[in-house]
Amino acid sequence: MSQRLNYFQVSEVMSKKYLDFSMAGKNVPVIQEFGYLVDIRASQINGCGFCLDMHVKEARIHGERELRLHHIAVWRESTLFSARERAALEWTEALTTLSPQGVPDTVYEAVRAHLSESEISDLSFRIIGINGWNRLNVAFRTVPGSADKAYGLDKAGLS
Repeated sequence: MSQRLNYFQVSEVMSKKYLDFSMAGKNVPVIQEFGYLVDIRASQINGCGFCLDMHVKEARIHGERELRLHHIAVWRESTLFSARERAALEWTEALTTLSPQGVPDTVYEAVRAHLSESEISDLSFRIIGINGWNRLNVAFRTVPGSADKAYGLDKAGLS
């Protein structure tokens, strides 16, 4: 596989603005609660090795249990996720894999049963953010683990 351009260097201003957008919700409670789950699930769906690698390491550094990380891909069958987490994961899947008909009412009603309007809105922006990063890193074949030292992800003890 050939190496492609480094979009962060080539489009430095846009990359930094997008990073600012992504970091804007960092201290929002619903993002703190579900951020890693959302980032990991969207990255799995989108086949983004760089983001999957990064967010699994972040989750481990912040104390997420290893078994739960393995179960994110099979969250529907797993007993390790709460009803709120399941709603967030289902919402993530719906926004990541938009069908031509959009998001079904059943999915919207399911997430509304567990999250407030502001939580749904904030979570949606997080999902939009990770999907954009996934697309950039897939398009330019960013190497998983290549930014570990810069982001402190080497502290995860995963290699």
